[in-house]
Amino acid sequence: MTIQEIADWLEGEVVGEKIDKAPDILRVAKIEEADSGSLTFLANPKYEKFINSTRATAVLVSRKLDLNKYRDRASLIFIRVDDPYVAFLHVLKRLTPSIELFEKGIHASAVISPSAAIGQNVSIGAYAVIGSNSKVGDNTKIGAGCVVGNYAQIGSDCTLYPNVVVYHQCMIGQRVIIHAGAVIGSDGFGFAPKPDGKFEKIPQLGIVVIGDDVEIGANTTIDRATMGDTHLHNGVKIDNLVQIAHNVVIGENTVIAAQAGISGSTKIGKNCMLAGQVGIAGHIEITDHTIIMAQSGIHRNIEEQGKSYFGSPADEARKAQRVYAAMKMLPDMIREIGAIQKKIDALEKELLKK
Repeated sequence: MTIQEIADWLEGEVVGEKIDKAPDILRVAKIEEADSGSLTFLANPKYEKFINSTRATAVLVSRKLDLNKYRDRASLIFIRVDDPYVAFLHVLKRLTPSIELFEKGIHASAVISPSAAIGQNVSIGAYAVIGSNSKVGDNTKIGAGCVVGNYAQIGSDCTLYPNVVVYHQCMIGQRVIIHAGAVIGSDGFGFAPKPDGKFEKIPQLGIVVIGDDVEIGANTTIDRATMGDTHLHNGVKIDNLVQIAHNVVIGENTVIAAQAGISGSTKIGKNCMLAGQVGIAGHIEITDHTIIMAQSGIHRNIEEQGKSYFGSPADEARKAQRVYAAMKMLPDMIREIGAIQKKIDALEKELLKK
């Protein structure tokens, strides 16, 4: 594609002196690795330093970026857009040929119960198992080695990568993507202590309900409810290696990064962001539009929307960061206090002599 064709498609504005002599765009690349014929993007200010050294033919930038400071890069062409990252993703999809990961139809080694309802244009891979009275919607792709339990429901246009397990009775909506090794509907961690010191297992009789347009990362586990539902609402995005316990509710369009752990019966609101390795105690509520920074531990309800939290135990981010900065000063402060104490002791001895 030519630069002008890309700009027109993205409804962007071309800025550059040598657009007529520029080569066609053949590929997309990171700004620090791009070469001639590549399109890259600048969304994070941390990467602005690469503008002066990139060999890319064109760069997608924000309409707000001041380009006057790059006048000496006469050969570099800019395309102004509203959101350079989103625009880059559109071009990436268009220029990168897709690879079909699933064979069409049902593999001969797949085991499908006669009572299962399989929709139209469904792909089921080798050695997959589809249980009795389960349902699989139209255009859904189920990879090799997947297991869909009895009475489970998978909606239309879903993708289950290899070795996904969906336990009995769990319900998955439309256009859901579940990556390899994820387990949906395993037992919640419930055990009652007995007088003899042993533990008795609490029956986990609920299910997992996953809404539409949800994506779940590889080796993530989502436990079924003790009673009722563990519920991920529409648009939730879960990274790899996340643990979601029984009866957790996650609101629409919330995103959770890798290695986070959410304890039982916790409710997380809409449009929240949980960074990597966040830990959340059980039976608490987190309101909408909350940001929890990496490795933070949440032990109480969060009720005020639009706040960021950091630390373990977590506090509002600005306060927590000031506390953290003060903690780094403690070793020097201790040495200074020790030196002051020695001086005080010496003065007291001198006074006692008098």
